[in-house]
Amino acid sequence: MTPLARDHYSPCMNALAITLTDAESAALADLADAQGRTTDGVAQEAVRRYLRVEAAMVRAAAMRLALHHAPLLRRLGE
Repeated sequence: MTPLARDHYSPCMNALAITLTDAESAALADLADAQGRTTDGVAQEAVRRYLRVEAAMVRAAAMRLALHHAPLLRRLGE
């Protein structure tokens, strides 16, 4: 997949406007330029990574809680 192909928008995507500082905007533009991508594509990838990491952390926390409370959950299920 070419760098620009990763940044292609699907008709079913939603737009999101975020406010960045001048420094953040410049850093995003520099990174996008260095990667031969659009700033939107770089930001979209960052959001997707963030969501994956957060989802994994929530799953891990849920598993820890389930294991910690397994005896109580078993008793409640009886």
